[in-house]
Amino acid sequence: MASLRAFLVALFIFAVAFDLSSVNAKFSKSMYFYWGAHHSSILGNGDDLQLVLNQSSGSGVKSKRPFLFGSIQMLIKLVPGNSAGTVTAYYVSSSGDRHDEIDFEFLGNTSGQPYTIHTNIYTQGNGSREQQFRPWFDPTADFHNYTIHWNPTEVVWYIDNVPIRVYRNYENEGIAYPNKQGMRVYSSLWNADNWATQGGRVKIDWTVAPFIARYRNFRARACKWNGPVSINQCAANTPANWWTSPAYSKLSNAQLDQMKRVRDNYMIYNYCNDTKRFNGQMPPECFKAQF
Repeated sequence: MASLRAFLVALFIFAVAFDLSSVNAKFSKSMYFYWGAHHSSILGNGDDLQLVLNQSSGSGVKSKRPFLFGSIQMLIKLVPGNSAGTVTAYYVSSSGDRHDEIDFEFLGNTSGQPYTIHTNIYTQGNGSREQQFRPWFDPTADFHNYTIHWNPTEVVWYIDNVPIRVYRNYENEGIAYPNKQGMRVYSSLWNADNWATQGGRVKIDWTVAPFIARYRNFRARACKWNGPVSINQCAANTPANWWTSPAYSKLSNAQLDQMKRVRDNYMIYNYCNDTKRFNGQMPPECFKAQF
């Protein structure tokens, strides 16, 4: 009976953490424009956001406060049609030369060609940990849930509650991990036609501008960063810090199966397989179990 009760509690925690209906924040209360506010907008009741890119500028928003550990979610409907050269970015980041950052970037393409879902993680200013995927759905036809979940044990990237990538904490073995800097939530839409589509060979077609990305239901179920004191407070194994529950220390077998299917069928690049890029000196985490 005790084991059944523990299982049901863990299941409830998981459901609450990823239930879109619970505790949605509003863009109007939680975020602000730091770029391109003149042609972008927060709509409706403050729950909907529209970012715009045209020849004058792109646009971007960021959260009013930083966080350390928890779950960050948004529903995003990407730029439709010919989106070549555009990048829609959604990420959490601290500031400074030794910043931490966890990324989703959506690289546009010509009409009829799929987006590239680009993921990366920076620790203490060092990135170059890219993994890329093709979507198994049309990300422009409807809104999809993109989640960044991180805790003292691991970072997980989710799409529609399906995990696609994990980065585990091996700090005790000398591999940096994002656990000591508060990170704000950002999203932006910008011109990256020098690299985003086919390595920059395909440029933005400004005749089909403006390019518009749409967002709903931003929510941050995360620990509020209040300076260095939060390093221990946000990592403490307490009931309030739900992300420290054993249920989140690793993926379940069902989640591992989901992730394997995505990675087997839709992954198109993994830095840990790119021996030529690193001249054989592979990043140390590539030799560690991530799942």
